[in-house]
Amino acid sequence: MRRFLLPLLSTLILIGCSPAVLTPDQTTPSPAPVSNAAPTPTDDPALLPTLFPKEVDNSELTRMDEQGAIVFEITPLNLGTPADMLEFDVALNTHSVDLSMDLAALSTLSTDTGFTIQAINWDAIPGGHHVSGTLIFPATNDGKSILEGVSKLTLTIVNVDAASRVFEWNLK
Repeated sequence: MRRFLLPLLSTLILIGCSPAVLTPDQTTPSPAPVSNAAPTPTDDPALLPTLFPKEVDNSELTRMDEQGAIVFEITPLNLGTPADMLEFDVALNTHSVDLSMDLAALSTLSTDTGFTIQAINWDAIPGGHHVSGTLIFPATNDGKSILEGVSKLTLTIVNVDAASRVFEWNLK
C-alpha cells in the first residue's frame, strides 16, 4: 500500500500546481479597460484657450472660498460646450458643520450681460463633513444662451456658514 501512496500523492500535487486548462466553450473574463485619463473641466479642452485666454490649465478654473468653517472648491465642467445645462463641480469640506443643505436653492449664476439664473439641481449625497457633487444651471433663458456675449460669469452661494460666497470667471 505504501508503494502506491507516494506516486498517488505526487500526482495529486502536480495536478494541483499545474495551470488550468480551458475547454473550447470556457473563456476567462477579460479585464475591463483601465483609463488613466483625468477628467477635464470642459467637454472640449480645445475651447479653453478661447474661453479663458488668461488661464494656463484646467486647474486654474477652480475657485476657492474659505470663509467660516467650510472650504468650497468650484470648477466649471462644461463652459466650452454647455448644451442644455451648465455644470459646476463643487467640493465642500469642513470638520464642524453638517453639509446637508440643498445648494441649488442657495445658488445663482449671473452674467455681465444681465442674466441671473437660479440653480435647478444639486446632484450630491448630502450630509457629513466632506461632500462633493454637481451644481446644475440651465444654459438658456427664453431660448437664448446665457453665455452669448458674456465676458464675466459669477456664481453666488448664500447662507452656507457665510452670508455670501462669490466665485467669478472672466471669459474671453
